[in-house]
Amino acid sequence: MPYLFTSESVSEGHPDKVADQISDSLLDHFLAFDPSSKVACETLVTTGQVILAGEVKSNTYLDVQKIARDVIKKIGYTKSEYMFEANSCGVLSAIHEQSPDINQGVDREDKEEQGAGDQGMMFGYASNETANYMPLALDLSHRILRELAAIRHEGHPIEYLRPDAKSQVTIEYSDDHKPLRIDAIVVSTQHDDFDASEGRMLETIKKDIIDVLIPRVKAHLTPDVQALFGGDIKYHINPTGKFVIGGPHGDSGLTGRKIIVDTYGGKGAHGGGAFSGKDPSKVDRSAAYATRHIAKNLVAAGVCNEVLVQVSYAIGVVEPMGIYINTYGSANVDMTDMVISKHVEGLFDLRPASIERNLKLRNPIYSETAAYGHMGREPIEVKKVFENGSGEKSEHFVELFTWEKLDRVDDIKKAFGISA
Repeated sequence: MPYLFTSESVSEGHPDKVADQISDSLLDHFLAFDPSSKVACETLVTTGQVILAGEVKSNTYLDVQKIARDVIKKIGYTKSEYMFEANSCGVLSAIHEQSPDINQGVDREDKEEQGAGDQGMMFGYASNETANYMPLALDLSHRILRELAAIRHEGHPIEYLRPDAKSQVTIEYSDDHKPLRIDAIVVSTQHDDFDASEGRMLETIKKDIIDVLIPRVKAHLTPDVQALFGGDIKYHINPTGKFVIGGPHGDSGLTGRKIIVDTYGGKGAHGGGAFSGKDPSKVDRSAAYATRHIAKNLVAAGVCNEVLVQVSYAIGVVEPMGIYINTYGSANVDMTDMVISKHVEGLFDLRPASIERNLKLRNPIYSETAAYGHMGREPIEVKKVFENGSGEKSEHFVELFTWEKLDRVDDIKKAFGISA
């Protein structure tokens, strides 16, 4: 029997995402000047205020106030009427040095023997229902908000947009888990206070979202996904009727509070650990990237059509506790999931130091992950320039989203006996 599945996304101006972006920008700056930095930065944003907290071990000094303000400015909180504005908000830092009790369990004289920065379980997921091996409902939710942000930064054709926004997509699936149609789309966008009645204001926003935003989103999609946009979609645009008060003034924001948006939109599973503000010695982050890398390459190689990969660690212990594979009955090879996991164990080195090295995670690559999802993004090379608290600049050419590369497909095909 057909069923519905829903995923949501939030914009770069959502208060929790503002916090994530500040935390990851701090992390990038620390790594840019000291790649061995140990960082766990948390951010709280609320009306006119930013509070930075956490633990750091680094040889560099940063102007954390300037970094936070630059992030807020880039997002678009630049007007006093937002009640949260880059130049005027207060920035309080309560960052202190990392606990030596934690550090002694992680650092080793032999780098390869580096222990996991914490205990826990991490999950990676991939499905062949989209070109980027992501769940379709989440992929569409992210695309809607990325395009909405692009329109806002362009300043036209929708001129009243403010930074905070959320989206949600509900898809109807067939019995054999194939997407049939889009059932509903929800878009809530913060906006200027119109010089008009509330009814006319909402009518204008609905028309612009359906007639301007959605066609721009569809233009970037493949024909098979475009075909899911039928005339019977239920649109819920700013369902409360008005969304003028938003961002950190409307709701406080915290680092790490959008972990499902950051990953797979509720598909697969999640171990509970957040990403932003954490250096790669924290396996909450690095192992989640590693398991996504494994899952995506397994599906791309044709081992299965859908897969969940779990790995678990104990703090200070080098080797993972175990690897678990679930192909949801979609395996295309004559092997049990247990046998598949044994092959994976032989192909991928999941020791923390190896993950850092293989995915190049000691580089300042994290600011770009902090909005619109850590997974399903395009691996690209970019130039980034950072400035420390002394005015010294550091230039880096880095690879972003290395865990999205399909660089192990041939190895997997060979190991599983899959012909090219």
